[in-house]
Amino acid sequence: MTTEESEPLSRRARAGREEEGGLTGARTLVSLAELRGAVNECRRCTLWKATTQGVPGEGAVPARLMLVGEAPGDSEDLRGHPFVGPAGTILDRALQDAGLGRDSVYITNAVKHFKFEPRGKRRLHIKPSATEIEACHWWLGEELRLVAPKLVMALGGTAARALLGHPVIVSQLRGSPTRLSATAHLWVTIHPSFLLRVPDDAQRRSEYARFVKELKDAVAWIDKH
Repeated sequence: MTTEESEPLSRRARAGREEEGGLTGARTLVSLAELRGAVNECRRCTLWKATTQGVPGEGAVPARLMLVGEAPGDSEDLRGHPFVGPAGTILDRALQDAGLGRDSVYITNAVKHFKFEPRGKRRLHIKPSATEIEACHWWLGEELRLVAPKLVMALGGTAARALLGHPVIVSQLRGSPTRLSATAHLWVTIHPSFLLRVPDDAQRRSEYARFVKELKDAVAWIDKH
């Protein structure tokens, strides 16, 4: 191990990357092992001020399939891991029903800090703004570089916007891979939290089955290509 590799992250991650109190991304990450500490030092937007911690992505590296959600929720903020709340429970079940394990994919969010509105003792999720999505884009780019997925599934419109750089209507892009980069394609689908908001049981089961099928289709597409 070199001297640079053994230096504390707090010293190395800031070197050449701090500007006006925020990490600028001038220096790329050596590995995803750096990600948690680096995200917690990020000051590129103001979301960090009210949160418990940053929530980086986790999973297989490299991974053929990368799942990108919107932002951490209350459970994720408290526990420091992506998709561990109610939406994460649905995602885990869908992955299992599609023949996938969480450890076989890489899971992250477009924005790494929880945005919320206090409501009594509760903290209600608020959708990140375009400015916050853009401020966090550097971290997503580093994850894409290090994970090197063949297919990226954007879970919801915010994730799709972060990846494509413009507003997206999920229903218009859903279910058909499009070129994202020279080495990766993008597949847009729903965010699992959508299933929590479907009031009708029959419709919810139908939408869940469609989501599972998309996961299966994504794996089949990767195998074929």
